[in-house]
Amino acid sequence: MPVLGFLHSGSPGEWKRALTAFRRGLEETGFVEGGNVAIEFRWAEGSYDQLPRLAADLVQRRVAVLVATGGTMTARAAKTATVTIPILFTSGGDPVSEGLVANFSRPGGNATGVYLLTSTLVAKRLEILREVVPNVSVVGMLLNPNAATAQLQFGEVKKAARTLDQQIQILHASSEGEIEAAFAAIVPKQIGALIIGADPFFVVCREQVVALAARQRIPAIYEWREFAEAGGLMSYGSDRSEAYHQIGNYAGRILKGEKPADLPVVQATKVEFVLNLKTARSLGLTISLPLLGRADEVIE
Repeated sequence: MPVLGFLHSGSPGEWKRALTAFRRGLEETGFVEGGNVAIEFRWAEGSYDQLPRLAADLVQRRVAVLVATGGTMTARAAKTATVTIPILFTSGGDPVSEGLVANFSRPGGNATGVYLLTSTLVAKRLEILREVVPNVSVVGMLLNPNAATAQLQFGEVKKAARTLDQQIQILHASSEGEIEAAFAAIVPKQIGALIIGADPFFVVCREQVVALAARQRIPAIYEWREFAEAGGLMSYGSDRSEAYHQIGNYAGRILKGEKPADLPVVQATKVEFVLNLKTARSLGLTISLPLLGRADEVIE
């Protein structure tokens, strides 16, 4: 029975929906976990420094395909660990400029995958946040400086802020303690609304982040729907189910003999916007009917 290695920077709890989509894509190519294919999982639980060790462990296991998802840093760890085992990645940064593939249509090498709209949606998150709190003077953005796309997101939000004539304050956090310190700086910095940067580490810490936002009564927008489901005000980001379904499909095709070099990198196109009206009411916010109408899901 072939074995798939599944390496992720996060933890399994918040990726159940994505894993279901991955298994569905795999099954559509004729492979069923526990039937004719096995999957070995390695989760970094938000500790990026563990990724090289976990990737090397799966390579030693001689897996047939190495699925490296949960951000560009996971893909980098996999690429460093092997130049022969086929790699499937999800990346929020441009995989060509990140050195993961030669180009989108003909990746070359041993890797291909899905390019998620992550950093490029920062400007849209800022626009939506300003629709909810139009008179906010200072918008904060929480970034993990260790994230592979941190500088890209910083550049995107600065560019959008100039266009909208919006003042931005950057807050940094790469640990739970630093998240606490970042939120403690919100009042001194006169931040009136917050963008949570796109990063799997913040997904791991989402309960803490959402609780601190509620305590500070700060309107915040997040990348993934799991934040809104946990009580966050709203999320706007790529539909991860679409991406992981594609990764599952590619995994099955590679098991059948296709090569990563011949499978084009797919750009995720579906974006979902989730609003938590209960949280909006607790913050004393009124969500306009046009914005409600644009939401893919409204949590009451």
